[in-house]
Amino acid sequence: MPSAKPIRSLHQRSRSDRPMCHRPYFGVALVRVRIIVVNNVFLTGLLICQSDGETAIVAEFLPRHLELTRAEPGCISFEVSPTGDPLVWDVAECFQNADSFELHQARVRASEWGRARAGIKRRYSVWGQ
Repeated sequence: MPSAKPIRSLHQRSRSDRPMCHRPYFGVALVRVRIIVVNNVFLTGLLICQSDGETAIVAEFLPRHLELTRAEPGCISFEVSPTGDPLVWDVAECFQNADSFELHQARVRASEWGRARAGIKRRYSVWGQ
């Protein structure tokens, strides 16, 4: 009885042992990338409540604050989302430029939201100014 050749994986086979197949086709996708230098201002961070009372303040005043902020000229995006911790909110903002960001900050300081959340801890990073 003739001895059987051990089975080798495809990459171990010599060229003559490999099954015939079509030559691999490597498609090339041309991607146009547009790089735009922008003066956007970004704020990311956390709004950290220390009690259920502070959480109630956020729940009461946040919806109107979101509405007003998103309607501001220069607001590109504005999100305040609850995290896995019911006392902590994730904040992410993007404004068109430093002027629109400063106008937003001034409006917030003078608003009901600004006064209501004045004692709530905030841990933010701002960049792009």
